[in-house]
Amino acid sequence: MNSTRRSFLKTAPLAIGGAALANPSMAEITQPKSAASRIKLSVSSYSYWHFKGDKFPIEKVIDEAAKMGLDGIDVLHRQMDGEDNAYLQKLKKHAFVNGIAMTCLSIHQGFVSPDKAVLKEHIDHTNHCIELAYKMGIPCMRLNTGRWGTIKSFDDLMAKRGIEPAIEGYTEDDAFKWCIDSIHQCMKKAEACGILLALENHWGLGSTPEGMLRIKNAIDSPWLGLLMDTGNFLENPYDKLEKIAPQTCFVQAKTYYGGGEWYSLDLDYKRIVNILKSVNYQGYISIEFEGKEDPKTGVQKSVDLLRSVL
Repeated sequence: MNSTRRSFLKTAPLAIGGAALANPSMAEITQPKSAASRIKLSVSSYSYWHFKGDKFPIEKVIDEAAKMGLDGIDVLHRQMDGEDNAYLQKLKKHAFVNGIAMTCLSIHQGFVSPDKAVLKEHIDHTNHCIELAYKMGIPCMRLNTGRWGTIKSFDDLMAKRGIEPAIEGYTEDDAFKWCIDSIHQCMKKAEACGILLALENHWGLGSTPEGMLRIKNAIDSPWLGLLMDTGNFLENPYDKLEKIAPQTCFVQAKTYYGGGEWYSLDLDYKRIVNILKSVNYQGYISIEFEGKEDPKTGVQKSVDLLRSVL
């Protein structure tokens, strides 16, 4: 190495640093991004299909996300057209060529039952879905705790604010044991496939931060985190969101343009984003539009809202 080049390498960092101090715009460019700037926006396929009428194809959700310049989509398992490998790989390819990440697979299962055969069925279903996520290249999967099921109609459950009585002869402690034992039986598969399980505040045992953290702490695995659904704590949501934020690995952000399908909450997303910033959250926020307005406009309004506070 000649002396001129050696001299330049010694002095260049100082010169660049001095230029950055003299030129603030250069200093900003060379600084690492803040946690807030790394949060990416996704949209749930559920936003386009609320379990009513014909399913809105996942491929079209990918297309819509690409048009809006989003980073990803959150796939609702029940919205998929099938589970054969050709379909799974077709979705993966379609997402890739459109620059869209498939961020999370949201499944339905529950671990609140005294019937061991029922629990095995849900454990097997969960492990099966972990393999589906693996095949699609989806790194995260939503879990529910499950609920008692003593209120059969979901509409009736929502009318009662998500609160239902236990099965006669059993207690909440019984339900936590069933749930914790069942999730334990899914962790080996999750680790082997590299799928981060995200336990949602989705009624049942997950209706409170204390319930979610009781399960998370009992499992004590790096492959289990919490999924923050901003619309599923119906009373005093911000205090509760703060409690689960440190363990949150995925966020679903509810919006209700046109009035909610079951209820509407006036959520302060600037405050919610600040809660996430305070714990250095760096993952995805996936919009879950649950309003009655046409998704074509309702989802876009939701995107605009989240972008304005990010």
